[in-house]
Amino acid sequence: MISAIKEITGRIAPPDDQAAARAVLRLNSLTKPPGSLGRLEALAVRLAGISGTEQPSYGKRTVVVMAADHGVCTEGVSAFPQEVTVQMAYNFLSGGAAVNVLARQGGANVQFVDIGINAELEHPDLINRKVRRGTDNMAVGPAMSREEAAQAILVGVDVAREAVKSGTEIFITGEMGIGNTTASAAVLCALEGISPEAAAGRGTGIDNERLRHKIEVVARALRVNAPDPSDPIDVLSKVGGLEIAGLAGLILGAAAARVPVILDGFISGAAALVAKALAPESVNYMIASHVSDERGHKLMLDKLGLEALLDLGLRLGEGTGGALCLHLIEAVSRVMTEMATFESAGVSGAEGK
Repeated sequence: MISAIKEITGRIAPPDDQAAARAVLRLNSLTKPPGSLGRLEALAVRLAGISGTEQPSYGKRTVVVMAADHGVCTEGVSAFPQEVTVQMAYNFLSGGAAVNVLARQGGANVQFVDIGINAELEHPDLINRKVRRGTDNMAVGPAMSREEAAQAILVGVDVAREAVKSGTEIFITGEMGIGNTTASAAVLCALEGISPEAAAGRGTGIDNERLRHKIEVVARALRVNAPDPSDPIDVLSKVGGLEIAGLAGLILGAAAARVPVILDGFISGAAALVAKALAPESVNYMIASHVSDERGHKLMLDKLGLEALLDLGLRLGEGTGGALCLHLIEAVSRVMTEMATFESAGVSGAEGK
């Protein structure tokens, strides 16, 4: 399985610099002062490099929601019981979750992947790729085996590959799993040397006392397992989650196919850190949708070298922030394909520019 992961990371190529340069020329030829669309112009150039064309557009858009349970929930780190994961799973599958609503508005479809829910689900729209029924309690030992972590990464790679074959042109990362902000905080600490106090946040809305307990649980998990920061699969297996591993694989699979990935929030950020550790060039294919209200997410984005497009105080996850950013992606595409140039409109350009 490790060789399969190395094979996919070896296929991640740099962005197309020539397409990015053509995008700059086109932006400067449009009927507007140079740079006047601000960060939308930088986004247009990035998307051009990713997609290999100065006028990128994205028809089929797919939100991939990876879902899994976490054994660390037995430590009382969440405001919600673990049973909520499977209950919410059916809400996603019936189209009633927040990300379903926002994806419909943004013209995207939602794929729901059971990669590690601690129950057996049945639904015609379910993608059942369960690696195991939840992780073990990372506060007392490894969350899963190294082989299971690698298998979960490859599930994400396969989901990306199959979606691209079916026409997906842009991905949004989403997730569901009670307890996954605790695992994500531990991944951030292990990979980047961040303290538990700086990494762990309120998740589903815990109070100060439970937050202090959550910080202690993350610290204990790191102490008990001693994850190797130079080995991202070791980190995943010891203090990670199945959905985090799956999303890391999704990012790698998308990057290998030259398809952009819009990152959602804190859990997606943990997956992105793993993907970066496995293949640093994969960051070139990531777009940060928003900065979460979850403590530690801004630190993740700093480590990834990414600047979020939105800051709305979101902390829901699911892919909601990523789905909202589809409107900015659409705006950029329309500017690059529909806006007149100075020449086509017969408008005089700025002199000396």
